[in-house]
Amino acid sequence: MPVNDVDLSPEPPVTRILVVDDDDYVRDVLARALTGPYRVTQAAGVDDALALLAREGDVALVVSDLHMPGRDGMSLLRQLRAERPDTAVVMLTGDDDLATAVECLKIGARDYMSKPVQVQEVRARIEKALAERRTALEVRRLRQSYQADLEHQVRELSRKNQSMFLAQVQMAVTMLEAKDSYTRGHSRRVAEYAVAIGRQLTLDAPMLEQLRLGGELHDIGKIGTRDAVLNKNASLTAEEFAEVRRHTVEGEAMLSMLRYDHPEVLHIVRWHHERLDGTGFPDGLVGPQIPLSARIVSVVDAFDAMTSNRAYRRQQGARDAMAELQHCAGRQFDPQVVTAFQAAYPDPDLLPITR
Repeated sequence: MPVNDVDLSPEPPVTRILVVDDDDYVRDVLARALTGPYRVTQAAGVDDALALLAREGDVALVVSDLHMPGRDGMSLLRQLRAERPDTAVVMLTGDDDLATAVECLKIGARDYMSKPVQVQEVRARIEKALAERRTALEVRRLRQSYQADLEHQVRELSRKNQSMFLAQVQMAVTMLEAKDSYTRGHSRRVAEYAVAIGRQLTLDAPMLEQLRLGGELHDIGKIGTRDAVLNKNASLTAEEFAEVRRHTVEGEAMLSMLRYDHPEVLHIVRWHHERLDGTGFPDGLVGPQIPLSARIVSVVDAFDAMTSNRAYRRQQGARDAMAELQHCAGRQFDPQVVTAFQAAYPDPDLLPITR
């Protein structure tokens, strides 16, 4: 049978109800019993009901007969619970079978009524089922609102904690460099150069910020390296070099709380000494295995080291250092990054290197 719409309410409907029954008379009686604040729609079977819902959208409540030709009301109940869990369902049957009623309630029906039904009883049961639905929806809304508020508060607290943490580690980097006149300002310059390369590569603003922060913090792990090793004016022993190499993984561990909001910062800290040919440290990554952010900082970290006086050697000029980057491109450094660095500073004599 075709689906018929019955809307006997004189005012715009507030709540939509769908009555599903293969008996025209029963459907009409139920529709009339539910007039007033409800817009009542009728369907002659399960397939008609599902087609109507697919076409017109959800209803607040479905009143369904249990026994109908073809698919029965139990199958409709199961599908509604699976696909439209916010729809309240009240089951009707001509059988006074307690086991069937219990099964319907276990599946998720709001109520179960035996035919014949009284108009007042139908109205009361429907109002009760709708009230329970409203309560359930409100509880869920409040729970979601509470969860959203809680997540917002956690994010705000996390941001505050991260801001305090970053201020502390940035101060630690400043103090670390202040102890060594050779590396004073190194992290600031690395950050500046890295951002300049990022702009040449048209990276977005969040990535540029991570490059800046990663450049500033890339050597934070050296806090755990002995001053005698950092400032040694001779070749390092194998043991001392191993100690220096640990600053990458130790720095990553120190900044672990930034892992979710600033992942590229940790990539920079751990992998800025990796080389394209796989001979770098700490993990021996090869080529594109090295994140772009780390490849960028690798280039500018090496450039600033070459153009700064160090305890173990004299500084090079900016042009010579640029030439060395180009010479090592493809083996140690990413050629695209080296080219972007040269494009960012076409006149190396204007670079903010130490004098």
